[in-house]
Amino acid sequence: MGFNRVSISTKIYQTLFRRTSMFTLTIVVGALFFERAFDESTEYIFNRINAGKQYKDLKKQLAQRAAKEE
Repeated sequence: MGFNRVSISTKIYQTLFRRTSMFTLTIVVGALFFERAFDESTEYIFNRINAGKQYKDLKKQLAQRAAKEE
């Protein structure tokens, strides 16, 4: 098949981790992607748990209630 784990790991090492500047860049870019993915997933979970309880969900009902009171 031709897939050799040593050659793949060696290629990754030589490309991303051999030089300090590339290692730092890899860590920073990885942290940015992780932060974005973590933020999006936790926000999705929060919105699913609190569906129907947030202001964005109740805005129409509150506007109608305020209009009836006037």
